[in-house]
Amino acid sequence: MSNYLIAFVVLAFAWRLLSVAISARHEKALKAAGGVEHGAGNSLLLAASHVLYYVSAIVESFNGAHVQNLTISIIGIIIYLAAGLVLVSVMRSLGELWTIKIIVGRQHRLVKRGLFSLVRHPNYFLNIIPELVGFALALNAYWTLVIGIPLYLIPLVTRIRQEEKVMRAAFPAYG
Repeated sequence: MSNYLIAFVVLAFAWRLLSVAISARHEKALKAAGGVEHGAGNSLLLAASHVLYYVSAIVESFNGAHVQNLTISIIGIIIYLAAGLVLVSVMRSLGELWTIKIIVGRQHRLVKRGLFSLVRHPNYFLNIIPELVGFALALNAYWTLVIGIPLYLIPLVTRIRQEEKVMRAAFPAYG
């Protein structure tokens, strides 16, 4: 693996750890204010799937017979960076409500600004899926991409269904 890809992987992990730390801080505050978590088991499965996807792409990329295509790597990094910008936008729109879990508090409000005015679940469709695609492409981890994305979609679709159910129950106008 080349030095620029090692740097990319280190920065990608740092970015993920930062987002998890922000989520944990928001989660703690939401729960302290009476927020209730929904779908905890699937949240754990989704987090494990995310880590497994990253590790799989790295292992595939480190394969001795693996030849890196620089153009594909650059495209992947660009996609990954764009997904990161989407995450920043989602986090700004949701503010202290943003977590990697489904937590609804008594003071929860329905957010319809930013990307939420255009897409129902921008964090999933415009951030997570492109992030995973970009990460695999950056590392030329095609098997991870082809096998990993469909497998990742299982807990992700479950998450979306859980979130839809919770949001409809909490906000009649959500429907």
